[in-house]
Amino acid sequence: MVKNELVQRSPVRLLEKTIHGGLKAGEIGILSAPKGIGKTSVLVQIALDKLLQGKKVIHISFNQHASHVQNWYENIFDETARKKQLENERDVADEIIRNRVLMNFNQEGVNSDVIRRSLKSMIVEGGFRADSIIIDGFDFTVAERGRISTLKDFAKDIGVSVWYSCDLSGTPPYDKHGIPSVVKDIEYLIDVVIVLDPKASYTELRVSKEHGSYKAEGIVRLDPKTLLILEN
Repeated sequence: MVKNELVQRSPVRLLEKTIHGGLKAGEIGILSAPKGIGKTSVLVQIALDKLLQGKKVIHISFNQHASHVQNWYENIFDETARKKQLENERDVADEIIRNRVLMNFNQEGVNSDVIRRSLKSMIVEGGFRADSIIIDGFDFTVAERGRISTLKDFAKDIGVSVWYSCDLSGTPPYDKHGIPSVVKDIEYLIDVVIVLDPKASYTELRVSKEHGSYKAEGIVRLDPKTLLILEN
């Protein structure tokens, strides 16, 4: 399979269709689930889809070393390339590496200004014109409203979308609309909420919020063993 066909047939296309084209510049989406359900895997698959289109991605991790995140990308890419018999696999892998930047931050030891300056230095001054920012492992229980608002404004100014992972916290973990309780105070800043709901034989990705509308719509399924998005 050639790269363009792989992109066209990606299950990420269904996700984008469900949320009306995906996240736009300046918009924030979150993937919410308990620990260990597959949030990082889904974020990496969203990022890889962008990278396969020749777009640039910055992946920020607050809970994993860059080498661990790199392994996620390599393992998921290798498995996808094997299953789809991707042509020119190594050339495509090299292109992905060139268009991806991995960054690590300690949430307790760094403030939002430092992160924003680092991103600006990379994107604006360094010429790495990213299309998307992935933020994994961010602790929303200690997040200040202003930090998220500032990043949203920054993302709009430089023209990137932002995907967060979100661990559940609180009792109950979700409100009646399926919005994680931990982000209730900043929900107005979040454009898309996707919940990973583990079932007996698969994990369902379900949209709870999409650009101002509340939903309860399943999108795709996640293989609980490989943590790869399944094709319908």
